[in-house]
Amino acid sequence: QVHLKESRGGSVQAGGSLRLSCAASGYTYSTSCMGWFRQAPGKEREGVAIINSDGSTVYADSVKGRFTLSQDSAKNTLYLQMNNLKPRGTAVYSCTAEGYPFCTYCSTGYCSMYSAATFGYWGQGTPVPVSS
Repeated sequence: QVHLKESRGGSVQAGGSLRLSCAASGYTYSTSCMGWFRQAPGKEREGVAIINSDGSTVYADSVKGRFTLSQDSAKNTLYLQMNNLKPRGTAVYSCTAEGYPFCTYCSTGYCSMYSAATFGYWGQGTPVPVSS
């Protein structure tokens, strides 16, 4: 049974940085994908970033260049470093995982993340309010 637990988020001012972590148990990095989604008030859940089993990553256009995924396999932990946060980034951020080696797909040079419905394992979510 996969269990995911996110670190607490916290309030951040626009332009600030925050690092979220997701500790995983019962999870095999070598054969699975993992990542983050977020849900803003009144909006649908959207993908933020995914890391595949081969270490390849895909980011949402809205966070490219500002957010970075990394893994510490020894600690079974996934990190999301968020820099230059913007008020529109205010959302509940949730860690997710699934037992597929790839959870992204590419077409004509553009890569996208699978939808939230693809993922069977979720953390409890952590709110990240970004104030202007």
